[in-house]
Parts: sequence; structure tokens; C-alpha cells
Amino acid sequence: MTIHWCGTGLSAIPGLRQLIENGHDITVWNRTVEKAEDAVGDLTDQIEKFDIDKLNETLSAGDVVVSMLPGDWHVPLAKICIEAKAHFVSSSYISPEMRALDEEAELAGVRLVNEVGLDPGIDHIMAHWLVVDYRASRAYDVGNGISFISYCGGIPKEPNAFRYKFSWSPLGVLKALKSPSRSIKAHAELNITRPWDAISTYTAPLRQPETFEVYPNRDSLPFVEEYGFGKGWKIKEFVRGTLRLNGWKDAWSNVFAEIETLEGDAGEARLREMSDQFWADNAYADGEPDRVVLCVGLKAEAEGTPVYHKTYVMDAYGDARGTAMARLVSVPVALAVEAVINREIPVGVTAAPSDPKLVKRWLETVDRLSQFERVVDHLA
Repeated sequence: MTIHWCGTGLSAIPGLRQLIENGHDITVWNRTVEKAEDAVGDLTDQIEKFDIDKLNETLSAGDVVVSMLPGDWHVPLAKICIEAKAHFVSSSYISPEMRALDEEAELAGVRLVNEVGLDPGIDHIMAHWLVVDYRASRAYDVGNGISFISYCGGIPKEPNAFRYKFSWSPLGVLKALKSPSRSIKAHAELNITRPWDAISTYTAPLRQPETFEVYPNRDSLPFVEEYGFGKGWKIKEFVRGTLRLNGWKDAWSNVFAEIETLEGDAGEARLREMSDQFWADNAYADGEPDRVVLCVGLKAEAEGTPVYHKTYVMDAYGDARGTAMARLVSVPVALAVEAVINREIPVGVTAAPSDPKLVKRWLETVDRLSQFERVVDHLA
């Protein structure tokens, strides 16, 4: 059995090195061989130039393909995995095209595992833990009003005037600002076209409570079922969102104003120009520490009075082990690969696991990857 790890970008290295150091048979595939050699050449010489046809020729039943490549590659790689009866792992969201492969994957006995990075990934694991904990508590009642929040953000450890720094191309961040979101607020569906119209503040219960700016991201509603919420639960609030430093909205006001006017090919070209300029002005310097904050909270109320309220909190910094973002994206991917090898994840298309044994194991690993992690009981 061989692990085929595709892509050695900035967010891939710690997990890849961990798998190699754990003694797995790994072939590393990258579009630039020299970059892969710089990243892991001290550990392995099994490095190939990425070519999907060549990869397809080498795949055997039971192999695992890991895609840390851009999202356009995930479905084509998953399809060749199904044909070869190999497995697939990525940290990205499950696209409709990936979801459509579920039946084929089940028939082939293949595991197509996605959403096992940071966000999505660790946030899912924390949400599963909270829901199980709530269901097991004395406070559990199907008639309670439920509020759920999940906010995650990669931010500079040392704040700058722009209130943000980039560890990879800013283009993805800019495009995300043009994406609508769907969540629940005050018991009603909330649809937002422009994220900056929904920016609010959130005080994270860190060692020292800290206030951030947050906004809904993507479509939160499919995760109501994914996280195991009961069909009869009365959901007051449900939002998965992005976290930014205080002052981000003001610092980016001119960016928002311009993005709103961009359309078509000319708009796409302008986004790329903006991306290049932001990379030049606000990229992390070599060795500069980043920071990742993740807060996942669940509150239940009976007749307006909180009866259960806990928040899973994580705060991580870049250090001698590398960036916090790279650790928290790629090490969970490595955990998912090993869970696939051990057949601890079911066949078909799946996201981060909800199995209590895996949740416990992964959260213990996250604790070692971060500088601060705890469950805050707001009612204690």
C-alpha cells in the first residue's frame, strides 16, 4: 500500500513529514520537483513530477491519494481512485461533484474523505464533541432553543495596519468576499450577498478574553444535519463563519467598495492585480509567526434561560515547528490518511469523522499542535 501525496505547498508540509517519519510508503507528487525536494528531500527521494496520467498508471487497490492541490484537481483524482479501488483524502469542502461520487465509491469499497483540515476539519470535530456532550447532559431537551457558532480565522500574531497577512495567494480570500452565505439568525434563515454587510463582533473566551470581527461564511445550513442536530430541535442561531482582527472592516473598506463593482473578465483581471499587490505589501516574512483562533460554541436555552453553554476554544501560533496554519491543516489530513489505512472511516464520500474514538484522538493531537485549547463551560 502506497500513499500518493500530491502537492507540497505551504499548508502541506508538517502532515506529510509526519507520515514519512511514521514509516509509511509514500510517493510525493508535485508540479515542481525542486520545491518538493526542498520540503521533504531530507526524508525521502520518492518524489515525482505531478502528472495525473502517470499517477493513474501507478495506482493499486488499497493505495491512498492525498490531494493538497487546487480544488479543480480533487474530483478527477477521486475518479481515478474509484477506478483503481484506491482511497482519496483532501482537506477541502465536499463539492456537489464530489458528493455525486458517493454511490460509485460505496460500490467500489472506496473511501473519499474530505473536510479534514482546519476549517473545515478540526471545527467539525469540535462540533461533534459538543453535540454528543449536550445530548448526554441533564440539560438536554428537544424543546430547548439552540444556538451554535463556529468562528475560525488565520490572523497575524503581530497585528499590522491592514489587520491581515497572507500566507498564500490573496486571490482566494478576495474571491471568497464575492461569495454569498446562508445561516440562521433569530430563528430565521439569513441570506447575505456581501459578507461585509453581516460583520459583527465576538468575544472569544481565550486566556484573556479578546474581541474579534466575525461574519457568516458559505452555506452553514447543511451542517445542521452533519453535526447531528435533532430534527425537532428549535434552532435560534446556527452560523459557521470567519474571524478577523478588530479593525479589519475599517482597514478593508476600500477593498470592499471596489470588489462590489467588479464583474466579468475585467473584474477577474482586476482581482488578480489586487492579489499581486496585497501579496507584495502584506505577505508573511520568512519566519514571521502567524496565529489561528478557532471557537466552536453550543448553547441551549429553556424559556430564554441558558441551561447548557460550552465553547471549544483553540489559539495557536507559528513557532519553531512552522506556521500554525500549516500544522493545523496538514496534520489532521495525516490523521485521516492513517484512519483510512486502518479502516476506521466508512466507505463512500465522507467529511471529518464523528466516531467518538477518532474525535477523542484527533482533539488530543490538536491540543499538542496549539498553544492553548480548552472547553469553556460558561455556566460553571
